[in-house]
Amino acid sequence: MIHRIALTILLTFAFSLSVVAEEEVKVVKVWPGTPPGPAAKVNGPEIDRQKPTDRLVGGKSVMKIANIANAELHIYPAPEEKATGASCIICPGGGYNILAWDLEGTEVAEWFNSIGVTGIVLKYRTPTGPLGDPEKWHGPVMDAQRAISLVRSHCKDWKLDPERVGVLGFSAGGNLAAHTAVENGNRLYDAIDEIDENHCAPNFTMLIYPAYIADKDGSILEGFDKVDEETPPTFFVHAANDPVTPLSSVMLFAELEKAGVPAELHIYPTGGHGYGLRPTKEAVTHWPKRAGHWLKEIGILGE
Repeated sequence: MIHRIALTILLTFAFSLSVVAEEEVKVVKVWPGTPPGPAAKVNGPEIDRQKPTDRLVGGKSVMKIANIANAELHIYPAPEEKATGASCIICPGGGYNILAWDLEGTEVAEWFNSIGVTGIVLKYRTPTGPLGDPEKWHGPVMDAQRAISLVRSHCKDWKLDPERVGVLGFSAGGNLAAHTAVENGNRLYDAIDEIDENHCAPNFTMLIYPAYIADKDGSILEGFDKVDEETPPTFFVHAANDPVTPLSSVMLFAELEKAGVPAELHIYPTGGHGYGLRPTKEAVTHWPKRAGHWLKEIGILGE
């Protein structure tokens, strides 16, 4: 009986995250032509690489999109009766090799809609090279910076507040979001048009089991030593038993604390990696509730 109740809860939750009709989702190209910076290392057409043998997360499969040569924004507008004017660009994870498109992308956009935030899923270029390549994040960060400027350029017609545009990322997408936040408006490409007249720094950052920020010894990696008092407020979630070291969250949180930047860190004892926001028996999977409170506390959701 308990198992049936749990299954019902999971199915109800899954249904509640599927209420946005496809025709309501806007798709916008990030770049007007060939994107600047390193090209994605595509080896064929865009493809979903999920297999029947892949592990399930929260009882469901995970889309694994690869071979993305040109970035797109998939925009899920907040329902008019709930809309706060806030928006967040969502960066799915996948090791800079694939994007966990539904688990860490579209489902997150629909959760944002439920709290009055326009969710914007960034389909950034990928794959970008082996994990040891120090430039694997450069192209995707350019995509994210351009995405923030693009959203701000459309704030009037999309009914959004240009000073409440955030970025959220999972795993490698958390690395991308963290780099975007730490660069804090230092554009990695030369401005190409009037869209880039809008600044590209996020107003808030949410990092869910972010990767490649610290090594296993707790040393902050190159690129994250730029944290200063202007770095945006940041929210972290990680599990202590995550094979992608939780020190990535702990060390960046420490840097933010040193700089006097408002930050909130949640480390749960168990939960592993790659859970998105699908609820399971693990307490870490209920992080969205705390995240919603944090967004309200820092003024993103308004009064």
